[in-house]
Amino acid sequence: MPGMKSGLSDTNPLIVAAFKAALLHQGLIIAAVLALLGLAWVAAREFVPAGGTRWARLSPHGSAPEPTARRLLRVGFGLLWVFDGLLQAQPAMAAGLPSQVIAPGATTSPTWVQHVVNWGATAWSYHPVQAGAAAVWIQVGIGAWLIAAPSGWASRLAGVTSVGWGLVVWVFGEAFGGIFAPGLTFLFGAPGAALYYCAAGLLIALPEVRWRSTLLGRQALAGLGLFLAGMAVLQAWPGRGFWQGTLRGQLGPLASMVSGMAGTPQPHALSALVRGFASIASSDGFAVNLIAVLVLALTGAAFLAGAFAPSARLTAIRVGLLRPAVVLLLAVCLADWIFIEDFGFFGGLGTDPNSMIPVALLAVAGYLALTPVLAPAAAAVPDPAPAEPAAAEPAAAGSAAPELATAASVAAAPGPEGEPAPATARRSGQQLPLPIRLTRRFSGLGLRALLTLWAAVIVAVGAGPMALAQTDSTASPILAQAIDGSAAPLNFAAPAFSLTDQHGNQVSLASLRGRVVLLTFLDPVCTSDCPLIAQEFRDADQLLGASASRIQLVAIVANPLYRSVAYTRAFDSQEGLAGVSNWLFLTGSLTELQQAWKNYGVAAQILAAGGMIAHSDVAYVIDRAGHTRSELDFDPGPGTSSTQASFAAELASDAQQVLRQA
Repeated sequence: MPGMKSGLSDTNPLIVAAFKAALLHQGLIIAAVLALLGLAWVAAREFVPAGGTRWARLSPHGSAPEPTARRLLRVGFGLLWVFDGLLQAQPAMAAGLPSQVIAPGATTSPTWVQHVVNWGATAWSYHPVQAGAAAVWIQVGIGAWLIAAPSGWASRLAGVTSVGWGLVVWVFGEAFGGIFAPGLTFLFGAPGAALYYCAAGLLIALPEVRWRSTLLGRQALAGLGLFLAGMAVLQAWPGRGFWQGTLRGQLGPLASMVSGMAGTPQPHALSALVRGFASIASSDGFAVNLIAVLVLALTGAAFLAGAFAPSARLTAIRVGLLRPAVVLLLAVCLADWIFIEDFGFFGGLGTDPNSMIPVALLAVAGYLALTPVLAPAAAAVPDPAPAEPAAAEPAAAGSAAPELATAASVAAAPGPEGEPAPATARRSGQQLPLPIRLTRRFSGLGLRALLTLWAAVIVAVGAGPMALAQTDSTASPILAQAIDGSAAPLNFAAPAFSLTDQHGNQVSLASLRGRVVLLTFLDPVCTSDCPLIAQEFRDADQLLGASASRIQLVAIVANPLYRSVAYTRAFDSQEGLAGVSNWLFLTGSLTELQQAWKNYGVAAQILAAGGMIAHSDVAYVIDRAGHTRSELDFDPGPGTSSTQASFAAELASDAQQVLRQA
């Protein structure tokens, strides 16, 4: 019935089932890739001698141990990415993230921010299953990649990938972290958790030589100190409401935020803790804000002092000033994470543990980076002892591939009087065919390198469907099916009708033979569902493209009061259907219309207020021979752009299918 507006639940069974199926199928692909990589690796190591260690290790040969600060960032944020990916696998994420997380996060931002966020969220809302599954595997893959690759170009590339995806999440998922919205504060997670992931990824992506001195640690502390000092100024700025627990009888920003978090579905003990702190923030808002301002200002000042301290005093400053500052910041981050951010991941739509854990990791890493790891000096490496002739160890070549060993020895042998080896020798040894060289290198991979390669494949498995969804402007029909169910297949002769179109011409079902007919019933003065259905028919016509010439769009008036041709023409003009060449809006006498309603099972009755009519929202697909092939419940639901496009896609798909079968 028009105006019922059945919504799309976040836990709609059809979408949840499809989401789980997509995760399962892609998970099987990822597991199969791991199995194939493992089998190929074992086979290569069995039959082909290993190649160079530089490529095999995915890191420079003889590199120094990874600095503790870098390892903390790499492993810590790797685990966070994996955890975030697992949170993305929650059943409500596929349908609920755009409407319950992304859109509300941008509501207080300027209009241009909302436009950017809505543009980015279109792909998700049009393809919730594909986008939801893609987000899971991208984040799990990035996390696994960071953990598996400790050094070398592969590790740095993992950092770059983390920066790239973090920016996507920060812009489209967090609306630029809310930096353009009022009420910006460190306590609520400003400037967005994803931006901290980007900062960590950028540090990991830096050349590893940067980690061999205290300079990087000083720069990291200086940046963090400036940030904390700026957050202290924002927190203390008069007129922003943070000094008052209540404002004109209403809860202040901090108390209001905490009270809202307390309502999140979570264990009772946690919600009681949060409600208790909300009461404190309401009654003692000045004291709470004063503590926050002092901690941010003091830790920011301590980090800046440590960053610019003389090298001779750095050790004393680390122990006497920086260490207490880091401990204080960690304590406040923990309290904020529990009592204000409420852990950030409860309620079924939490996408990450919010910002306090990333801040803590960056602070500790900056502190640890003040202790450099020096690379081993090249002069300390003793010269190797003279090697024995290769012929003295015939077994070293390996019995698995004697031909390759012989070819290599020929290539290494110099020509007469010191001339270069013959070209045939160089081709047979140093210039082995590309497949053999790649196989040798692959056989030299270590276990970490193999897992790094697999993690990159996981990211690709997620990124592929996400990219396709972004370029596909046709919504998935699963949205329409989730609202109204799948089309019911039928096969019987469609009831005949003979009515008058919007141009005053007589049209019968028999006169439309040879075309596939998409039939619905519309009220020309309806202001709710009927305009949406008309737009869905028009959009379906556009999706049909060249096939539209073989398809007829037909609507029959479903209003016993306002049924003249003048009303159908006005409706067509209003909805932009007057220029659609294959569109017919049919009407007739009340007797003719009532017979058509009866034949097609359409209930039409006048609402109490009069004028607009309550009638069935339904569409039929009739083949070229005049047989009804399917019936679609066509209640447009919430009438969003994504659901409207989904109904159009479903209608066009059914029409194409009947067209192919006829």
